[in-house]
Amino acid sequence: MIPDPRSTLSTWATDLLSAGRIVFDRDEAMGEIGVGHGAFLDAAERLQRRGHLISPRRGFYVIVPPRFLAWGAPPPSWYIDDLMCFEGRPYYAGLLKAAELHGATHQAVMEFQVVTGKRLPRIRAGRTVIAFHYRKNMARVAAGVEDRKTDTGRMKISSPELTALDLLRYPRAAGGLDNVATVLTDLGGRLAPEKLAVLAEGFERPVVQRLGYLLARLGHADRTGPLHAVLSRPAAGWVELDPAEAKDPDFAPEPVERDRQWRVIARRVPEADS
Repeated sequence: MIPDPRSTLSTWATDLLSAGRIVFDRDEAMGEIGVGHGAFLDAAERLQRRGHLISPRRGFYVIVPPRFLAWGAPPPSWYIDDLMCFEGRPYYAGLLKAAELHGATHQAVMEFQVVTGKRLPRIRAGRTVIAFHYRKNMARVAAGVEDRKTDTGRMKISSPELTALDLLRYPRAAGGLDNVATVLTDLGGRLAPEKLAVLAEGFERPVVQRLGYLLARLGHADRTGPLHAVLSRPAAGWVELDPAEAKDPDFAPEPVERDRQWRVIARRVPEADS
């Protein structure tokens, strides 16, 4: 009797789920259930149409547990580590998602944001979007990456210090400077000054200047001493707090502040939500 690959894949996936696993790759599945490439794809497609399986990347599959059928996928935190291992890339969950995990909860996080060493397209997984942000040299910030336990294993997230620096490196991904200021209001008290300074060595100097300026304005100047020392080797030049506001000199607003400590020109002071 020739086994029906649809039911075979379904049964095998159910067994994996019962054992606490929610991911598998194509080659593993084909070997385990003993079918060819075409038969496997047919079976996987049927399960995907029924909402029991998603494929965030070609050849990589995530089983959707019954309680997440209405959402279309389990939370990305359940499988992001396996996905990035499949991609063969270092990564960490960062920006607003990491800030949320560290207790900065003022802003609703609309995306699961990941920083990695490869340019990758966004993934829509059920109701969630996984957005990837590129960093060329991941090794420079490895000291700021932490392990965090999840419901199905572990994932890597940015430390509070790395998160704060990234918010200024990717301000658009963070929702703009007002949103960055709001998050830093919560996150600032968690920053370790020495750790912040060490990680700042891996960032562009304007990023460090903008972060220092905002932390000082938001009442966290006590966290910025070692950070400021990083900028003295050599002395920093002047930078715009928001370069977009100064792009067109005919329409750019006049500066409201020139901060001499951080050498930052602010044409509008960001407002944090209370």
